Amino acid sequence: VHVAEETKTGSISARLIDEWKDKINNFDAILIGPGMSQHPDTKVIVEQLLMLSTKPVVLDADGLNCLAGATEILGNIKCPLVITPHPGEMARLLECTPGTIQSDRQSAVMLAAKKFNAVVILKGAGTLVYKKGVTPQINMTGNPGMASAGMGDVLSGIIAGLVAQGLSVWDSARLGVFIHGTAGDYSAWRTCQQTVVASDVIQALPEAFRLLGAK
Repeated sequence: VHVAEETKTGSISARLIDEWKDKINNFDAILIGPGMSQHPDTKVIVEQLLMLSTKPVVLDADGLNCLAGATEILGNIKCPLVITPHPGEMARLLECTPGTIQSDRQSAVMLAAKKFNAVVILKGAGTLVYKKGVTPQINMTGNPGMASAGMGDVLSGIIAGLVAQGLSVWDSARLGVFIHGTAGDYSAWRTCQQTVVASDVIQALPEAFRLLGAK
């Protein structure tokens, strides 16, 4: 754990970059976004991490929100990228409305993958996973009880963990979404959909991996 300097409002200071610019590519995977805020310093951090990294990056939550209106930076990065927006975040990235995204989710992921040169996960009922050149893939695991706070953070953490173990960003995205939903389904079976929270899904991850043959 590395302590980062804070701004007056408690977000991470942009001075972090000075300390980490020579270390960033020592990591196997980088997750940017959960819990970071949309402070101006955060936007600097997100942009600089993307520009400096040559290692795979998973971009979620405030990492995505910080790029709304400034997505042109994604055309200049060197790192393999996974983005994990929900419909609202996708709408901000594509400068449209959530209703437009939901009316044609497949077109939205295809446009985002082309525009941002990324593996795109569009969360929601029937989460879509897509990269250029393949057919959009629909995840069939998961349940309505997973539409609660922190679930997306768990998903992005799973994906980053899989990338760090050596899987490609494409395989990590597909497997991560499946594992996440499977853990959510196990949690709902063990309790009920109405009471499932993000920590339940984390605790159910061993069961989800065992279903895939992990020991």
